[in-house]
Amino acid sequence: MTIFSKIINGEIPSYKIAENDKFFAFLDINPLVEGHTLVIPKIEVDKFWDMPDDYLSTIFEFAKPISRAIEASFSCNRCGLSVVGIEVPHAHMHLVPLNSANDLNFTRPKLSFTDAQMKNTQQKILNALDQF
Repeated sequence: MTIFSKIINGEIPSYKIAENDKFFAFLDINPLVEGHTLVIPKIEVDKFWDMPDDYLSTIFEFAKPISRAIEASFSCNRCGLSVVGIEVPHAHMHLVPLNSANDLNFTRPKLSFTDAQMKNTQQKILNALDQF
């Protein structure tokens, strides 16, 4: 069982942003920038492109309102998307508030926020998500 499956099952706490029958979105605990959110399938699939077609065809629909909420919540030019998939053997996409291409540079040091800061970030996105 991957760490992401444990998060989905509630065995590991997370800062949940959204969930449906196929997907789960939550804040990255080691973000590149504030608001960095992960979207994962609820099934264990290692590689993004190995997800079943019905997952591939709907993951972007699930992520769209989240990306809009991120853009509305933070001072950014847009919400960027990246699929790297090296860190955890469970397919996932990164939604990251962007002001420059460097904001998606995964070789940069990751940020660390307190629990209170993470909850504040979560609440900003959840409040904006109600609009989308």
